[in-house]
Amino acid sequence: MKLGFIGTGKIASSVITGICSSKISYKKILISKRNKGISQSLVKKFKKVAIAKDNQEIVNSCDWIFLSVTPSVGEKIIKDLKFKSNQTIISFIATITLAQLKKAIKVKAKIIRAIPLPPISLKKGPVPICPPNKKVKDFFNKIGTTVEIKNEKSSINFWSTSGMMASFYEMLRVMTDWLVKRGVKRNDAQKYITSLFLALSEDAFVNSKKDLKYLVKDSQTPNGLNEQGVRELTKTGFYKKLEKALNSIHKRLDK
Repeated sequence: MKLGFIGTGKIASSVITGICSSKISYKKILISKRNKGISQSLVKKFKKVAIAKDNQEIVNSCDWIFLSVTPSVGEKIIKDLKFKSNQTIISFIATITLAQLKKAIKVKAKIIRAIPLPPISLKKGPVPICPPNKKVKDFFNKIGTTVEIKNEKSSINFWSTSGMMASFYEMLRVMTDWLVKRGVKRNDAQKYITSLFLALSEDAFVNSKKDLKYLVKDSQTPNGLNEQGVRELTKTGFYKKLEKALNSIHKRLDK
């Protein structure tokens, strides 16, 4: 099986890195040269990765095509590419729907929307796919955890929460800088904060069958530091603003 990536940004690079360090069986990965630095870095790092002369060569040569470009670029280029009906096309483009993709692609190929995140390079993290597809599910399960979604309308909810990734990293940055301002060396501060939230995330995952409100409750003691933290952030409207941001992202996707 030959895999082709149209677009070589952060997400494509992360997926390719995950594939190349996994047990997925493939002959070759053909990538576009859109991001010269990333594409050349991938070629140097992985023997089976090669740069195509253009996007049509990727479509002509590959069995599975991954669309990993921005929505504006996707709207411009997809309609001019000549796909084949026996191909599987996996779109990472959050704001282009299945109906829009089918119209642009023209042929009756298998089209799946997916939303991998950067930790997939470590073979970690969820990958929502819509509609369900056994081969695509098995593929992503080798480099992450596939979540199959039958209804595209419902999939928007998952796409929306993925839009909070940078916000999470920003929170880690703010806390790291807070420690640095108080005399902690940046390396030590960053190591502590990232290790702390890795441990908390793993604990939440292990206990994910329970309602998360129990973790919130169990991590607090009367008049303790965590109780104060939740109380003060709640008072400032932090969590309401988080929900408001999610609603805003969802509105943008639900068009």
